[in-house]
Amino acid sequence: MEDDRSELVDFAVDYATKRGASYAEARYERHDQESFILKNGVLDALYIGDDRGIGVRVLVDGALGFTATNSLAKPDVRGIVDDAVKIAKASRRKSRIVFAHEDAITMNWAVPEQKKLADVPVEDKIAEIRSVDADLTALGFKIPARTFQLSNNRISKYFANSEGSRIRSYSPRLRALYFLTVMAEGGVEQTHRNYGWSGGWEGVRMWDLSKRVLDEARSMQRSLTEGKKSPEGKMDLVAGPQVAGIASHESCGHPTEADRVLGREASQAGKSFIPPDGAGMRVGSEVVNVVDDPTVEHSIAYYATDDEGVKARRRYLYKEGRVAEFLHNRETAAALGTRSNGASRAVNYNVEAIVRMANTFVEPKDYAVDEMLEDVKFGVYMKSFMEWNIDDKRYNAKYAGREAYLIENGEVKHPVRGTVIELTTPAFWSAVDAVGKDLECEAGFCGKSDPGQALDASMGGPTIRLRNVYLR
Repeated sequence: MEDDRSELVDFAVDYATKRGASYAEARYERHDQESFILKNGVLDALYIGDDRGIGVRVLVDGALGFTATNSLAKPDVRGIVDDAVKIAKASRRKSRIVFAHEDAITMNWAVPEQKKLADVPVEDKIAEIRSVDADLTALGFKIPARTFQLSNNRISKYFANSEGSRIRSYSPRLRALYFLTVMAEGGVEQTHRNYGWSGGWEGVRMWDLSKRVLDEARSMQRSLTEGKKSPEGKMDLVAGPQVAGIASHESCGHPTEADRVLGREASQAGKSFIPPDGAGMRVGSEVVNVVDDPTVEHSIAYYATDDEGVKARRRYLYKEGRVAEFLHNRETAAALGTRSNGASRAVNYNVEAIVRMANTFVEPKDYAVDEMLEDVKFGVYMKSFMEWNIDDKRYNAKYAGREAYLIENGEVKHPVRGTVIELTTPAFWSAVDAVGKDLECEAGFCGKSDPGQALDASMGGPTIRLRNVYLR
């Protein structure tokens, strides 16, 4: 790791134990960031900067204290340790916080870059997006608003704790986000899409961004010129990967966060409809598996170890239609008598790591999309969504379609507009009778906590089929 501050991190951990901490950890992070916005072909904003610092967390007399500093001088690091110990001692908890056991690990991991993000001039990155924008305008559609944002963040970390863990990591991340407004025949369509990559500049080629943007614009134009009102009533719904993804994130990932389950996010990000003893609870049909997996190579939320020094692994949140496991950090794992599954992350050094999703998706199976469609007598093929909302327990949800088509006797017909499915989480997943093999994921930001942490995440799935659901 360049700019190695391991000596300061190790000092913070050693000093905290001398001050009486039964457990101590320190995390150094450096974020080298670059971001720009191209609005209607004009460079609207450009940011280049770096941020670095150390966060310290201690456990003293069964209470936690967390502090951070961006001053990388030994006296200031000593000062935040003193403050963290004071905060913990002042907490005076009735019930003691305990961390689930984890073996100490020593590790050095990095995401490979075929072409390093740092070696690509910002002018070349801007030119890449200008080229996509030029291809878009060449379509000749009326697009009064088009906004592209390209950002990259190179994240270096060093983590140490009083149990002996020492972990270095490097994660380069690339993200492209766009918003489009298309007008035709007196109507308006809007969309936004978000693509992410852990790795180097080669991620732009992997996205094939120009094709994705042009395909999206063409489908918007067709919806406006050929689209008819979406049918209402009970029918079958074939939902594309983007729809499966937002449903997996909002109605599976969030309600299985153990801090929500325990009520600790109730006044911040919400609660969960799943009780603490909800393992094994039926929430869907037997074909439904929803997983959260930070080890998916090159995903925007890839990591090998979380911010508590726990090794990452695939977590089955819903398995064969039942709640299989919660997302845990070491504190929630101890509270529920289990082990952490490596789901503790922070957005930067200056905030405490909390229970978070990474890459959440419906696990693919064997159906081809055509197979699912041909067995639908009457219904809607909702390939993507325009908006969604869900209550704070993640139980009552609504998903509104963006690109959707009528299905009659197994054939995809004309576009339909205004498709809405509104139902409970168990009703949604229980209606699924077929799961495709066309797994796709998109990037997103997952918001949680106070102060708020908008963290890199991705979500997706294959195409899925829901039987006999009510559309309006």
